[in-house]
Parts: sequence; C-alpha cells; structure tokens
Amino acid sequence: MKKIAIMQPTYLPWVGYFALIDRVDEFIFLDSVQFERRSWQQRNRIKGPSGEMMLTVPVHKAPRDKLLICNAKIDYTSKFVRKHINALQHAYGKTPFFNKYKTIIFDALNKKPPLLADLNIEIILKVAKILGIQTIMLRSSELAARGKKDELLFNICRERDAQIYISPPGSVKYLNTSRFFNKDVFPLQYHKYIPQPYDQLNGDCVLYLAIIDLLFNAGPDSLEIIRSGVDKQ
Repeated sequence: MKKIAIMQPTYLPWVGYFALIDRVDEFIFLDSVQFERRSWQQRNRIKGPSGEMMLTVPVHKAPRDKLLICNAKIDYTSKFVRKHINALQHAYGKTPFFNKYKTIIFDALNKKPPLLADLNIEIILKVAKILGIQTIMLRSSELAARGKKDELLFNICRERDAQIYISPPGSVKYLNTSRFFNKDVFPLQYHKYIPQPYDQLNGDCVLYLAIIDLLFNAGPDSLEIIRSGVDKQ
C-alpha cells in the first residue's frame, strides 16, 4: 500500500523529520500554506563547544495572512550566510565527518536562493541522498490539490493515489476529529519517533538537534541510527 507523508519544509530538519521521509513512498513538502515566523520553517538548533545554539534564516516581512511558505523571501542584508557557516565550522570542525559532508550545507547557503523553501528543500534533498533515502519528494505548490488543514492533506493524498497517510504527532488534535481521515474513509497512522543517543563531541548527547549534528558525528551510520528510533506500530 502506498504511504504518504506531508510536512512543511524546515531549515536543517531534526532526525525525526528524516525518519518520516524514510518510512513513506512519497513525501510532500507542504509549501502552499501560511508561513509561520519563529518556527522550524526558518530555524533549528545545533550543538557546539559552549552548548546549544539556534541558527535562524531571516525572512522579509509581509502581511501575516498573505505570506505562503513558497513565497517567503530570504533577507540577506543581515549577512547570515557567513554567520551560519562560521557557526557550523566552530561547532563541528572537529567532528569525524565534518569535512566529508560540510559542502552540502555550505554550497546551498552560498548559492543564496531568493526563497526560503528553495534553500530548505535543497538541503533536505541533498542530505536524504547522502543518507541513502530514496523516497519520492514533491511540493504541494506544484500539485492541483486545494483546501485547508485536513481537507488539503486529504486532497493531496487522493491526488497522489496514496492508500495510507502517516502524520506527524503534532496534527493529532484536528486529525482525530477529521471527517476525511478515519478507518472508513482513509487510513491514518501517526509517526511515533523516539530519537536514539549517539556519540557526540562536547559532552553528553543532546537529542532533537538538526540532522547535521548526527551526520557530522556519525557519518555512514546515520541512517541506521535514524531508523532505530522508529515505532512502526
């Protein structure tokens, strides 16, 4: 049965995001919905010698109810690209696999794409390829499906001929009462994920960090570590 997952494209996503991509046949970047400032769509956490820190991609302001993720423009006036590259170099320069994988992030940043979604998705696709994840990935903005919340998700599933929708747990509140997703209309599963510890520099293992923390520390073992946290119910 064809499984599908749908999520907003986030900046340097955490390990569980890639675990979700890995367990489905198709993954849809939900970029046709409203952009949320100060969300994971534009930031994520890394760990350096002094502890955790947040990396944020600045986005030009626009009317809150009119800015879709696919239209969010990056603000390069703050010169954040150099700041992020320097922060990553400082945080991970001594990790075992930093030199092997650093260019996937640095090259994407140095391209300076105008749109946030383009930056996020390019990094996600490159990391997935390195991990060995072969899931088909598409953008909702390129599909015909329309609607809001659960109706939009349902219409995407129908358009892509999916048989099972696997949802992140954050959608439990409105999906549990959805008229579109139930055992009689369309099967729904939740992505239950418990991140597993791995060897990190600079003290005890900190979980829920950006995927690059795992990649720089664990290298070729990353996908096995990712899969070890999946509860397949």
